[in-house]
Order: sequence, then C-alpha cells, then structure tokens
Amino acid sequence: MLVLLPPSEGKAASGRGAPLKLERLSLPGLAEARAAVLDELVELCGADEEKAREVLGLSEGLRGEITKNTELRTAGARPAGEIYTGVLYDALDLASLDAAAKKRAAKSLLVFSGLWGAVGVTDRIPSYRCSMGVKLPGLGALGAYWRGPMAEVMPEAAEDGLVLDLRSSAYASAWKPKGEVAERTATVRVLHAPTRKVVSHFNKATKGRIVRSLLMAGSAPAGPAELVDVLRDLGYVVEVEEPAKAGRPWNLDVLVDEVH
Repeated sequence: MLVLLPPSEGKAASGRGAPLKLERLSLPGLAEARAAVLDELVELCGADEEKAREVLGLSEGLRGEITKNTELRTAGARPAGEIYTGVLYDALDLASLDAAAKKRAAKSLLVFSGLWGAVGVTDRIPSYRCSMGVKLPGLGALGAYWRGPMAEVMPEAAEDGLVLDLRSSAYASAWKPKGEVAERTATVRVLHAPTRKVVSHFNKATKGRIVRSLLMAGSAPAGPAELVDVLRDLGYVVEVEEPAKAGRPWNLDVLVDEVH
C-alpha cells in the first residue's frame, strides 16, 4: 500500500543535525528536478525579499519564511514526519506509533511537496516554505513542473498494490495515476455527515486518523474494494463510487459527525 499525503503549510523548525543531502531522499529519480527548484528558491529569496514574498504568497508577518528559505542548504535537517505539522499530522501522530507501525509508515507514506516533489516521512529535510501553488519565475507553476518527473517515478513507487490518495487538489495536480495504477487507486473525501459538506478540520483530522488506524492495525488492503471493507471494520462510515470506466480511480466518501 502506498499512501499519498499533502504537506502542511506550517512546519516545525529545522533541526540542529546534518544539513540536507538531496541524494539520500526517497525517489532518487527526482534528484535533478529537486535541485532545480531548490536552486531557484534559494536564489529568489536571497536576491529580492519583496519579490520572493509576492511569489510565495506570504503576508508581511511571514517575512521570516523568506530568510529560512535562503538557508535551506545549510540548515539542520529532521525527518519529514517531524517537519510537517498541523491538523492531519497531529491526528496521525507518527511519534506515538509502535515500532511495527512506524516501520510501515516509513515504507508506505509519501508526502507531496512543491519543493521536493514527494518525500518519505523518514527523509531528512529542513523546514521550508514553498507550496505547490507557487509559480517560480524560471521554472513556472510547480504543479505543472512536477508532472513530468513524477510521471517517471511514481508508477514504480506504486508497485502493484493499493494507492490511497489523500492529497488536496493542489498537490494532486503534480501526479494523476493513469491506466492500471488508477484502477487500484482510491481517493478519499471526508464529509460532515449532517451537512454532506467538506469541512477543512474534519477532512484533515479524519484523514490523519484513517492513516493511523491502518498503520496500527497492520492492514494492507490489496485494492480499493478491500480498503472499503477494512475501513468499515475499523469503524468508519464509507460510501463508495466505483469507477464508471476502466483506467479511473475509486472515490470514497468517509462520513463523520464530529472529530475528537
């Protein structure tokens, strides 16, 4: 099973250890593309703070994020699972998983990123600010930029098992499963049951709880149909929209009344 996650806008501080080593990140086929984004982002933020703030869509109060980006090559790095914070990652709570679940997380979770393309939760990265919606002056819109490199590496990363896609739309734009990979992909939407609407907090927290539940249970459903059964056994209320034609993913709605 491969689980695709969005990152978080807010991030923990960089560590005090060794700096970033691009060659050690997961999906080594993305190394060249990562270096290009990293180079342009560092140069942009070091050359013109006002332009960088505009390009990155940062408020006046987030100017410190620009300085942080200038230090990406030298800042200490931490596991990505510690860098990403926020509602989804609070609910997932990787640090409190038992050893077996942590091992499964290291193998199965990929976090999509405007800067890195995608990284594993044990990959060591510095704290940064660069969303998938950014349009860099030289490379252009990052969602479009990553499509080529991601198309090269993701089918192999998906292997022959289930792909559980929990990304937001901006990050889903960087790679869309096709063909037989799409047929074993399940996308999940979380709806507030009384209103049948997507509510951000419910959506993020429940996705984190779903991943945690699967990791703790040691579940490895082979495909979307098996995933539906597993989620229901774990106590989730799931509605299913099977694909109307070949080469399309399954769409699952998880219904929640409230999130604790």
